[in-house]
Formats: sequence, C-alpha cells, structure tokens
Amino acid sequence: MKVLSIIQHTSAEYLGLMEDHLEGRQIRFKYYRPFVEGNPMPDRDAFGDGLILLGGGPWGAAGSRDIPTLAEEVAVTRSCLMQGKPIIAIGLGAIILAIAAGGSAKPAPLTFSVGEARRIKDDALNGYLPEVFPHVVYMKDAPVLPDYAEILAVDEAGEPAVFQIGENAFGFIGHPGTKPAIAEDLFMEFEEIPENSAAVLDSLNIKKVDIEDALIPIMTGLIQKTGLMGRGN
Repeated sequence: MKVLSIIQHTSAEYLGLMEDHLEGRQIRFKYYRPFVEGNPMPDRDAFGDGLILLGGGPWGAAGSRDIPTLAEEVAVTRSCLMQGKPIIAIGLGAIILAIAAGGSAKPAPLTFSVGEARRIKDDALNGYLPEVFPHVVYMKDAPVLPDYAEILAVDEAGEPAVFQIGENAFGFIGHPGTKPAIAEDLFMEFEEIPENSAAVLDSLNIKKVDIEDALIPIMTGLIQKTGLMGRGN
C-alpha cells in the first residue's frame, strides 16, 4: 500500500474531495503541519511514496510574505524530484515545485477566483484531463516555470493552469478538489481576505457538482501518471 506525505500550510486548506479518491484506491496519506509546534516536515530522504504540497492562502513565495518553511520545502521537493518520486502540487505548492525544478516565483496579489481552465495537450494525464474544467484559485504570487516544464492546461487569460515536470510531477494553480468550506475557513483563519470574496464564494457553490465531476477523470489520470497504484494501473 502506497503512503503519501502531504505538507499543509494552513489549518483550512487540505485535500478536500481528493481524499475520497485516494482512500478509494487504498492510497494512504499523512498530513504534516509545520506551522504547528512539534509537527515538523517529512525528512527529505524519508517522505514515503510521494509528496503532495497544498496551497497556502495568503502565504506566498516571491518575497513579500513567504511561507516560513519555504527553503526547507524547496529542499524536500527537490530531493523528491531527484529520487523520481511522484509529486502533486497545488497553489502555493505549485510555486514551490516550480522553484525546486529550477524556476522561480513572481509577485502577484492574493486572488480568489472561480473560472475555467482549458486543456492544450490532448494526451495530458494520459488523455484524462478534461478539455474544459473548473479552475478555482485561492493564491498569492505565481510560479515562473522552468523552460523544460510542460504546460498541460491554461486559464482564461492564457496563463498556465496545470503543468508537468518530468514524468510524474504535476502542478495545479487551482485546487482540483476544493470545497466551499475550504475558502470559508481561510476567511476565518486569516485577516487578509481577497476582494469580492462573497460573490466568488457564491460562484464556487454553484460549481460544486462540476468540480466533483471533473475530479473523477483528473484523479484517474493522476494516479496513472504518478504510478501510485503500480505500473500500468
């Protein structure tokens, strides 16, 4: 049975709907919460069968409000890449993946938005990435991808929405398994709240079923491409 290490950056943001898809495939996971005293990050040489990096709400990585564990997380992620272990990175996690892979971060304001992403590679996630799917972003700053990164989908402005590093590392700018409760809890956890949050939250509630439906093929493709159920599964 595979076991994933998950680095959580806030109390509010977690795997959301993705948990059921992993549990249904008997893939275990353990949350690490370095923002809680006595709960360190996984060791860079002992993080199990793969790594998931979650979003960070108003925490960023471009210099104005960096996550305190940024350097340590980049080191763990780089070690994971070097060992060929699978990585799924979301929001702030996608920025950390980009930095670890040789890219960087650029400043961007805290954003909460609900839109659509469009697949630009037909074979993305073994062909399972939907042609169009919900793109829900709660994020500060943005990744600058290394030259060899492969962009799989773009948002409505043409910016990367999903990208791939190597064979089995994937960055999602939006959270593919988010729930309205995650955004609501982020509002309560932090004083900094994005503009028009109430209206965007209404849009997120409307998109709940679309998010659930799109996540089914997304997780199928991710599990296949990361090899989390063994070769050929």
